[in-house]
Amino acid sequence: MLFDFTALDPKDRSKLLLATVVPRPIAWVVSANAGGGLNAAPFSFFNALSGDPPVVGIGISSHRPGRPKDSRVNIQQTGQFVVSLVSEENAERMNVTAIDFDYGVNELAEAGLTTLPSVRVEPPRIAESPVSMECELLQVVDFGPDSALVLGRVVAMHVRDEAVVDAAKHYIDTPGLRLVGRMHGAGWYARTTDLFEMPRITLKDWKRSR
Repeated sequence: MLFDFTALDPKDRSKLLLATVVPRPIAWVVSANAGGGLNAAPFSFFNALSGDPPVVGIGISSHRPGRPKDSRVNIQQTGQFVVSLVSEENAERMNVTAIDFDYGVNELAEAGLTTLPSVRVEPPRIAESPVSMECELLQVVDFGPDSALVLGRVVAMHVRDEAVVDAAKHYIDTPGLRLVGRMHGAGWYARTTDLFEMPRITLKDWKRSR
């Protein structure tokens, strides 16, 4: 069936994207406003976009027309933020931080989360998260008055000690992080523990097999 996005309502376009582009990693973003007040919110329009320079991208829409989300406001004010990743053990607390609290409410406190200081940016990282990336704002790409892509340069990464297999070689026990991803609908998520291995095929091996 063809869905003509040029003829669809924005909500329907979004519904189709969210139902098919899965699983999506979750950026658990901690930011601070100009006065130092903290905000935490999860975003699933998120991924790593470049290794050199190290860049992550987060799609942030508005709560409602004319009201940008607190994370976007804070990041544009300060130019800094921290992306923590969500493990299975923290999924429920992440869900609390997704509540549409009033501006200025500290979602970290509401969810019973603790923080640790960052080393290169002012916003702290979520202590309960197995991975946190300190980011400096690289660019905001506006898609319109109520949607934007926030690009951040990763300037530091924290990985839980027990998940580091070999620090010198930068080997991480990725399955051990037990991260979760966003799926379809209003409340579906996926674990990252069901894996299969499929090695890349070299051109030489491909030609040999023909």
